[in-house]
Amino acid sequence: MNFKVKALLGAASLALMAGSASAADLACLITKNNTNPFFVKMKEGAEAAATAAGLDFQAYAGEKDGDAAPQITAIENCVAAGAKGILITPSNDSVGPALKDARAAGILVIALDTPLADAEAQDITFATDNFEAGLLIGKWAAATMGDTSKAKIAMLDINKDNISVDVARDTGFLVGFGIEVPDLTVMGSETDPRVIGHESSDANPEGGLRAMETLLAKDPDINVVYTINEPAAEGAYQALKAAGKEGQALIVSVDGGCPGVASVKSGVIGATSQQYPLLMASKGIEAIVAYAKDGTKPTVTEGLSFYNTGVNLVTDKPAEGVPSIDTTKGTELCWG
Repeated sequence: MNFKVKALLGAASLALMAGSASAADLACLITKNNTNPFFVKMKEGAEAAATAAGLDFQAYAGEKDGDAAPQITAIENCVAAGAKGILITPSNDSVGPALKDARAAGILVIALDTPLADAEAQDITFATDNFEAGLLIGKWAAATMGDTSKAKIAMLDINKDNISVDVARDTGFLVGFGIEVPDLTVMGSETDPRVIGHESSDANPEGGLRAMETLLAKDPDINVVYTINEPAAEGAYQALKAAGKEGQALIVSVDGGCPGVASVKSGVIGATSQQYPLLMASKGIEAIVAYAKDGTKPTVTEGLSFYNTGVNLVTDKPAEGVPSIDTTKGTELCWG
């Protein structure tokens, strides 16, 4: 069963449970921003599931990745409004104290996609295995390149804040590529000279462009580009194209949105790890409904510290030993 179907069935099952949620029960969604297609689709999925379940719904967002102040204000608003549950993609760990206050007030707190470092700041995380997402694109890039001794790697992260999702994808990619990473809890601990550098992209095209320009100035022969997400990959490609170097580098990314899958199909991106925000959102709302009904809290996937919503590598150039789906299947499952 594909993830779109699962998400739709989840919304349908919530409709049957609507009698268990009071019309006064409120669910809040707080995303990092309201422009990234990933968060746009997450909001659509959460709102649809909340409506089907008979929950009131409020959505909030920061201005950009790393913008915590608006998220803290949103958390405080949700507490004041008596929300039953908060779904949040935290910008960074500074939102933790406000979320702990929300939990102390009896609110179910679910992190989506990005777990917080303080385990007490959330009841559970619903997320892609972001380390696995990075690992898949790293293994694919290494297998596709063949002789990795000549690799010159550009790393386009979100920023320098060591946000959990940023760290997991970054270090996962490096491990998958065969780079020794002494400390998996921070970015940039590796000393391998094949890594030209890490630059902040703010996870958007403009930042990706700037970051790629900076790294090309360090080494114009970069031939592998890791990007935190597909908007950053878009900017990286534009920088390479402007320098007349669009054909020299493998670009890999994470998200699996419909525009990103189209970029894989056209050859702009070599491979991307696809995640499923609709499933994260619908499962999050389902958990809030259950909690509002009888206090039941969700449980993690066996063997992990979070609820795993799945990941698939999408590429039309499969590499031996690296499981993947093609862009036809990726288009069936994509979002945004």
